Amino acid sequence: MKKISIISLVVILLAMNNCSTPYKKLTKYATMDEMVYSSPVKKVLLPTSGYEIAYTDEGEGSKTIIFIHGLGSYLPAWSKNTKSLKSNFRCIAIDLPGYGKSSKKPHSGMMTFYASIIKEFVTELKLGEVVLAGHSMGGQISITTALLYPDMVKALVLVDPAGFERFHEGQKQWFRDVMTAEGVRKTPVETIQNNLATNFYRVPKDAEFMINDRISMRTAADFEAYCYTVVQSVNGMIDEPVIDRLDQITQPTLILFGANDNLIPNRYLNPGKTVDIAKYGASKIKGSKLVMVPKCGHFMMFEKPEVFNQEVLGFLSNSSH
Repeated sequence: MKKISIISLVVILLAMNNCSTPYKKLTKYATMDEMVYSSPVKKVLLPTSGYEIAYTDEGEGSKTIIFIHGLGSYLPAWSKNTKSLKSNFRCIAIDLPGYGKSSKKPHSGMMTFYASIIKEFVTELKLGEVVLAGHSMGGQISITTALLYPDMVKALVLVDPAGFERFHEGQKQWFRDVMTAEGVRKTPVETIQNNLATNFYRVPKDAEFMINDRISMRTAADFEAYCYTVVQSVNGMIDEPVIDRLDQITQPTLILFGANDNLIPNRYLNPGKTVDIAKYGASKIKGSKLVMVPKCGHFMMFEKPEVFNQEVLGFLSNSSH
């Protein structure tokens, strides 16, 4: 066997160390507002609630789509979709209160709270009737908004939506016990990486920015408020379920699920098949269209953007939608 010199061994060990800790040289954000988005960001102060909402506004067309991100996420999660769909529609992606570049003052995290923010946002920008595209928690927010303000919501696009899964009281308490702001704040880098990987069937190389931002934001002055928001949002989802109100949705609805979604149903509480949850929810929404996307995880719109964009284009090109 060829002998390895001490110097060579040190070089190898240093290289291994650098490979295992690739995030040491990341920028440390002073505030979450320093995050770099790929599209120009606008902000609007909502006069009634007092929240400042960050958003991107691109494209034009007869229909306006508002893209609503999921738990712990932000508006760049839709970058592959707005980039394509802005050729046909006005595409507005928002950071929910407590997330991204939007204001971080405390709130209830209730689905009805978020729905009221969407309503105020639409009113302030004079958008009229809109299409809501919601991912995961954003899906449940979109459903809640459609139920509360049916005249404002023209159609729904639900991507791996929360809200199709039933939880009993014991399971709800489990969420409350497990999710704490301190736990979110102290999430190790390895867990951040694993959490992102769980969202995909195969992690796209261009999803790395999500890990980078999640790590870099830990030094931000408003990071603690973000952690609090994540916990409140989990409580909001379980405290204001929509599963028994799906049959009240009157808007045309497109539902897209990654067939290999690792988050829905919950692997610990309701082990089972994603397709069963998806079909149940779709069966309750009259006239809805369900698309199961093979070899795709929970972040369907980012992992399979071509499928998402094509399905949305076809769905919304229908004049009645």
